[in-house]
Amino acid sequence: MSGGTLVKPITILLVEDNIGDADLAREALDGSKINNDLHVVEDGEKAISFLRREGEYANAPRPDLILLDLNLPRKDGREVLAEIKADQALKRIPVVILTTSRAEEDVLRSYNLHANCYITKPIDLNQFLRVVRSIEDFWLSIVVLPPGEV
Repeated sequence: MSGGTLVKPITILLVEDNIGDADLAREALDGSKINNDLHVVEDGEKAISFLRREGEYANAPRPDLILLDLNLPRKDGREVLAEIKADQALKRIPVVILTTSRAEEDVLRSYNLHANCYITKPIDLNQFLRVVRSIEDFWLSIVVLPPGEV
């Protein structure tokens, strides 16, 4: 890039009820070579409100990528994924499932609901950081993300 060219940050929505995991993801992305704008919500209802810009999220940016846990309070990640992929305005946003579940049923259901990727969270701290950085490397450096609202 030529000097003076500003690159718009990649907007990421992390839907995660575990504060420790959210902090680790933030730490991994803060040390990132990709300019990103991370937003965190802790339950499925807030995720849908954020995506639809309702209530306190009226001015929320449209995410370029969603990192979604499956096991969430109020509305679980499976329901959130189904709503995102059924919504014409949201369905093109890539959704990466980032969860502790290794259940084959969850993997199959997530892909049947059109998740773009399914990653099981490692328990080890360094592995977790490595996983988040690999998501960043792939989804933010290699993949061409769909344009915003179309």
